[in-house]
Order: sequence, then structure tokens, then C-alpha cells
Amino acid sequence: MTAPRAFILGHPVAHSRSPMLHGHWLRSHGVPGSYELADVPPEGLAAFFARFRGEGFVGGNVTVPHKVAAMRFVDRLDPTAEAVGAVNTIWAEGAELAGSNTDVAGFLAHLDASAPGWDRAGEALVLGAGGAARAAVYALRQRGLAIHIVNRTLATAEALAARFAAEAHPWSELPRLLGRAGLLVNTTALGMKGQPPLTIDVALLPAGAVVYDIVYVPLETPLLTAARTRNLRTVDGLGMLLHQAVPGFSRWFGLTPTVTPELRALIEADLAK
Repeated sequence: MTAPRAFILGHPVAHSRSPMLHGHWLRSHGVPGSYELADVPPEGLAAFFARFRGEGFVGGNVTVPHKVAAMRFVDRLDPTAEAVGAVNTIWAEGAELAGSNTDVAGFLAHLDASAPGWDRAGEALVLGAGGAARAAVYALRQRGLAIHIVNRTLATAEALAARFAAEAHPWSELPRLLGRAGLLVNTTALGMKGQPPLTIDVALLPAGAVVYDIVYVPLETPLLTAARTRNLRTVDGLGMLLHQAVPGFSRWFGLTPTVTPELRALIEADLAK
């Protein structure tokens, strides 16, 4: 019997740290198997899934820009993927492919671990309206927060807000909304290495607010640095990556791993290179 193979599917995907973290779990638990990069452009998705079984894959992760498009190739979606409208984890289940969105669980698990009591914030302000924002808004809805979505393209924010009974606002409303946000979540690429900075005034946030930036390259973004200067609690993007990976590994390799300080230190060291 051949060892199970899993993958991270995206385009581009060479920057992904997922092979490192899954490789760590495979080695540390002595589990046979592999986790590989699958750089596939959008026009190659159909061919990739057509040869899925023949190449010995048992499942994998899906990242940008395929989280929505990959849903077409999955036979069954769980309720979370259905609700979010995006899939990031797939696995073979008999003759079918099943899919989920573990970004939701990863988002909440990291918040709970990093900022206990965050869900008493009352109101959350989410920057961006893409795939990551979908998972974040759905997750926040599970905890009962009132959610405000701000995006450069208002129509995109309005579509997301309508899906989850949130409120959409133009970017110009940001200063007013910051003053009432108990939780600020950046789901945009702004502040990421190679991208424009995210220029907002964290001084407008209430004392006691929590600031969550899902960007993890760099790990300490300018947004988080500014928030720490104000002694606000901060949540970086790395923990979400680590926690969302647990359910997939369990599905593919039959063992449920844990997010340990050793694993986080391994990824942090690589990010610092």
C-alpha cells in the first residue's frame, strides 16, 4: 500500500508554509505520507482534479485563488463550507470528494488562545471582503458579534454583508467605525511583504480593543506594532494558519496533531529568514 499524499493547491503557492508544518507533524508522529506543493493556474483546475485519484492523493488544502472555484469539483460540502461559500480543505471519502472550510475553526481557535474573552467585544470591524473575510465574518457570527465590513469596493462588501446579516460601509467611514470597534480584523493583503501598507489610525480604537491581522509575512505587521504601542491586545496571522491545518491532517493521515510552541517556533524561524 502506498503512503498517502496530500497537497496545498494554489497559484502561486511556493511561498506557502503548509508543507513545513504538515511535514513537521508527519515526522514528529512517525506517520508515513507526504504533503506537497501543487501550483496550478485557474485554467488547469479541471485537469488537476481529473487526475486526483490516479496520482494517489487523499486530499489537500486549497488556497488563493481557488477557494471558490474548487467547490465545483467537490461532490459534498459540509455546512461550514456551504455557509462561507469557499472551501480550503478537501478529502477523499469513498468514491466522492468532500470539502470543508477550516479557516473558520482556525480563526476562532487562535483568537480564543491569544485573546481570551475577545467575544465580549460587542462590535467587530472587518477590513476587506474577499475569501478570508468570508470565513472571518461567518466565524464572528457564530459568537454573536455585530459586524461591520469596510472595503474599497463597496458593492463587494455589500454582497458579503447581505450573506451574513452584517453592515457594509465605504472605506471613508473607517475613522468613525474604529471608535466603536471592540475587535478589529484585517483580512486584506495590505501590510503584507511586497504589498502597500495598511494606513489606519489605531489611536481611534477604544481602550481594550483587540487587533487581529491575518497577514503573517511579516509576522509583526505595522498594524500590530501600532496596536502594541497602545497596549492593545494583538493576534497575529500565524496561529490561524496553524490551527486551520489540524482538521485536514486528521482527515488525510488518521491522526489529530496539536499546535505546539515547538511548531510555532519552527515556522517563525523560517519566516524570519
